[in-house]
Amino acid sequence: MPLEQHSDPFEEQLSAGMRHAAGAFETDRAALVTAGAARGRRRLLLRRRAAVAGGAAGLALVGVGGALLVPGAGSGADKSSVAAEKHRTKAPAPVSGDALIRTLEKLLPSGTFSGAKARGSADKDGPFVHVVLDDGKGAAAVEVGLGRVEPGSDQARQATECPGKAYAHYDSCRTDRLQDGSVVMVLQGYEYPDRRVDTKWWSAELVSPQGHHVSVGEWNAAAEKDSPVTRSRPPLSPARLKHVAAAAAWREAIDTMPVHDRKPTARPSASASPTPSFAPVAPTLRSLLPKGLTVAESSGDDGGFGYVVADDGKGKSLVQVNVQGGMSDVAGDLFGSGAETLPDGTRVAVHQGPGEKGGAGVVMWTVDTLRTDGTRVVVSAFNSGAQDTAATRTTPVLTIAQLRQIALNPKWFL
Repeated sequence: MPLEQHSDPFEEQLSAGMRHAAGAFETDRAALVTAGAARGRRRLLLRRRAAVAGGAAGLALVGVGGALLVPGAGSGADKSSVAAEKHRTKAPAPVSGDALIRTLEKLLPSGTFSGAKARGSADKDGPFVHVVLDDGKGAAAVEVGLGRVEPGSDQARQATECPGKAYAHYDSCRTDRLQDGSVVMVLQGYEYPDRRVDTKWWSAELVSPQGHHVSVGEWNAAAEKDSPVTRSRPPLSPARLKHVAAAAAWREAIDTMPVHDRKPTARPSASASPTPSFAPVAPTLRSLLPKGLTVAESSGDDGGFGYVVADDGKGKSLVQVNVQGGMSDVAGDLFGSGAETLPDGTRVAVHQGPGEKGGAGVVMWTVDTLRTDGTRVVVSAFNSGAQDTAATRTTPVLTIAQLRQIALNPKWFL
């Protein structure tokens, strides 16, 4: 997913019910390979409305925050217990969209406001507020989305983790911890990764220890897309942006969001195959690189997707890896008649062609493998440090033979 909201076939295929819906992506093998890079970009894209929509569903995981568990009035222990129980079982009244608009306008610099729209905390799509501010320096869109994430989860961590520049071009990104334990990331980037329009997008992502997720975005235009740039930069400085994200009113609104009952999931059948465990991708990839390469950039310790930007002294080269399970049902789409089948049944396909993200002269070399148990490892290399920047060398830093050796290495499986 670049900065536009595109679907991610790799994540969709983690759910058996979504595999066939994602089948339309499978016929485009190159697109399927590159789509796995969404893991790196997702750290940038847990934001705005997309981040908010997922927040409401996440409520079932964490419940209503402890701030609601206040003691009841009265001198007797029984009265206090009853009052406390009422607070535990009944959430406060929801916050309206109009109230959220007023809150945002109070937190912003003085000026004229227009284009206000919002969803209240009881809305099934999650609370959200949008205004256009003109502080005398040009109209600028400002948005706030509210939701919940499970404290300590990968989603919570990724929401506040600066993205790798191989997949998200930006001027500055910083993550800080506040005194109350909340973590906030402030990113100064662009609405379009290829900079075809100089629309700046600055954002703050805050996650509290209780799982509140506040997402604030601002632009130097009256709308995030298809609107002329009206000013050189968005209206809020990084410090002011962080201040807006940390406002207590947002967390109070999140605490009024309804907790939706979640139906128990069906138990797996006794004959179901166990879910394979995958090694952290980027560290494993680094351990498999040939000697003599230096790594200029690397993703974190996530499983499923990872990348490095390697250099042999002749220019930077992006190398990315996707590791998946349960891919047997789409083998026919992934591996045509030209695919190789190894003695152990593993299928191997090689693809060489131009890059797809607009970088001048960029080529993409890929080795795609599928084992008999349905686990798949795809390794791709580019002759540039990022897919949407110009080529830095003639060919990728790894040969097809080296990509093949990496893809077939058993280190990917724990």
